[in-house]
Amino acid sequence: MLRPRIGRQILSLTSQFRASHPILSPQWHRQSCVSCASESASEAASPPSPSTPAAKASTPLVDHRLLGAQQGLFTMSIYSPGSPIFLPAGTLVFNRLVAFLRRQYVHYGFEEVLTPTMYKKALWGKSGHLENYGDDMFTVTSLSPARAEDEARVAAAAETNEVGQEGVLGHGNHEKEMTETGTKGQEAEYGLKPMNCPGHCLIFGSTVRSYRQLPVRYADFSALHRNEISGALSGLTRVRRFHQDDGHIFCRPSQVEEEIRKSLDFVRVAYEALRLGPFRLVLSTCPKDHFIGTKEEWERAEGALARALDHVIGEGKWERNPGDGAFYGPKIDIILTDKNGKEHQTATIQLDFQLPKRFGLSYSAPAPEKEARGEVSTDPEELATVGDVTPVMVHRAVLGSVERLLALLMDQTEGKWPLWLNPKQVVVVTVNDSPEVTAWANEVRRVMLGLPSPKSEESETEKGNTETLERAIRPSEETGLTVDVDTSARTVNLKVREAKAKTYGVIVVVGKKDVENGTVMVDATGIPEKEGQDRNGWAKKQMNPRDLLKFVKKRVDRYE
Repeated sequence: MLRPRIGRQILSLTSQFRASHPILSPQWHRQSCVSCASESASEAASPPSPSTPAAKASTPLVDHRLLGAQQGLFTMSIYSPGSPIFLPAGTLVFNRLVAFLRRQYVHYGFEEVLTPTMYKKALWGKSGHLENYGDDMFTVTSLSPARAEDEARVAAAAETNEVGQEGVLGHGNHEKEMTETGTKGQEAEYGLKPMNCPGHCLIFGSTVRSYRQLPVRYADFSALHRNEISGALSGLTRVRRFHQDDGHIFCRPSQVEEEIRKSLDFVRVAYEALRLGPFRLVLSTCPKDHFIGTKEEWERAEGALARALDHVIGEGKWERNPGDGAFYGPKIDIILTDKNGKEHQTATIQLDFQLPKRFGLSYSAPAPEKEARGEVSTDPEELATVGDVTPVMVHRAVLGSVERLLALLMDQTEGKWPLWLNPKQVVVVTVNDSPEVTAWANEVRRVMLGLPSPKSEESETEKGNTETLERAIRPSEETGLTVDVDTSARTVNLKVREAKAKTYGVIVVVGKKDVENGTVMVDATGIPEKEGQDRNGWAKKQMNPRDLLKFVKKRVDRYE
């Protein structure tokens, strides 16, 4: 989707890697693309200045790869270089980040879609990625002779009209479409998608659209694949397989400024919740030579972006980068500075005049000529004329690569996660391993998780399978918290020290008196401190389990 690989011309895959990956190999060699680089633009961000901590220190202050291993978040394998394997704890953090964004989608009007992992080579040719992004893509072909024979049979069927009206593709004029997609008379070649924008164009173009239906906003968390060279791979910051909070908005020209404002507000809300910063916003404008569209279109688009920045961020609080826009439209990049002083491009908002034209996308509107210029007509004669207009496409990524953002969060928090993201939110430790204390510890965990009591489960079983099923499909009361229990026969001081070393947010201690009183002793000092927050009594607080649940849920729901 977003920006070019820097220095791709001087870097290439080694012959050993190609030889060891016969099925997934870069076979589409073209010039690097300016249209798709959210994942790699981080590398193009400015290096730290001599005055920054990173420039002064010989080694980074924090290494997310070390933290990832220590906290059991992710691992790597030589059998899939550059593809992080998220362990249970890391998957919890990943899913919570994604769930946070999904909750925002309701507010900002995005609809989530699921799209294929690979498409035929012809689609990438149509979108322009084959020409401009071929070196960064994986080609997928079948080595099975039976598959090749099957492809030949389908092509022959198209030649002789043996495939019905609906055909393999699901709608009419099958022979024409088979020819366009490159299947007719040749073996099909596929590419793992490095971005979602062509797929979203297919969705928009799958039905007739009216101006009344716009804007249309799609979001997609599908896995993406980009063919980074082996030497560039680094932890979660430079990978081959990743997930992007990819969003595309199809809107009328007159709606561009408002959609950019909403996208910038989305970024502001997300970064405040994640406590990310400092960051700067940069508006990149029309390239001097290679660009699509007219100067007038570019000036209108750049003006809309500038006004949106002034409205959301404030005049003079953003930067302009002349001539650094993508060839298809201007863009806004959010450049985040980490604790080591290094800059990373994370979020991005880009206008695209070209891709909707390549896919022949349109919507019907009155006074189409003025509509295309973003103007409103009140002339009855002009309004009587209805015609097709090409929508403006907005590429939008709030977090950028979720993997890279996780790395930045690890570096920024030094592994001390905010409670809502912490994979180790609560641990219940016992003073001794007596049966009554152990049973109370497990009961506290049950309450914190929102699970039914064992007695209620037994009674449901006695009532029969039908009622048990009815109970199972009722709305869940589960809290979504992660709560562990340590009932090992060790001293309580040792267990508490170990829990603090593992960065648990809340440590709950239970003993004989707690069993008698129906209470627990809570230490919540593992929750990172928030500015202006009253933490009086957080180090040693006696509570009942229900009040503890409310205490924890309140902070999780506030993204603390």
